[in-house]
Amino acid sequence: MSAWAQTSDPDNTIYMDLKQGRVVIQLLPDVAPKTVERIKTLCRQGFYDGTPFHRVIEGFMAQGGDPTGTGTGGSKLPDLPLEASQRHFVRGVCGMARAASPDSGNSQFFIMFAPAPSLDGKYTIWGQVVRGMDYVDEIKRGTGPNGQVVGEPDRIIHMRVAADVK
Repeated sequence: MSAWAQTSDPDNTIYMDLKQGRVVIQLLPDVAPKTVERIKTLCRQGFYDGTPFHRVIEGFMAQGGDPTGTGTGGSKLPDLPLEASQRHFVRGVCGMARAASPDSGNSQFFIMFAPAPSLDGKYTIWGQVVRGMDYVDEIKRGTGPNGQVVGEPDRIIHMRVAADVK
């Protein structure tokens, strides 16, 4: 079984519901335990519900997790340290967005449309899409500066830990 095989552990699986359909993300607690715990905490608080994908760059990634939609917002929780690994940023990988400091991840994350080796070791990898990548591919692309979405962006409807979904 590959490292990215579909998980059967509902406590380490995220359901991200988009208007297009359900995206299933396998969490990687062995790779990024602090970040995985943060993602699960925010999901359980309903933090991600209704948040936009504010930065979406064709052939690169879709970024969300900022309730302000500006790219500068986050949760009230403290920032997280970088959890660098030997894993690679390939299609479907979920990474933690950050500011200039490597230790500034908070709530924003991105999902890769394509490989980006330049990110390897510089951003925390916390998950992998195992189902519904075709829905991620349909997220509205940005046309503004730095891929900022102009007009109404696509939003996360719900983002939940699978173990919590009845």
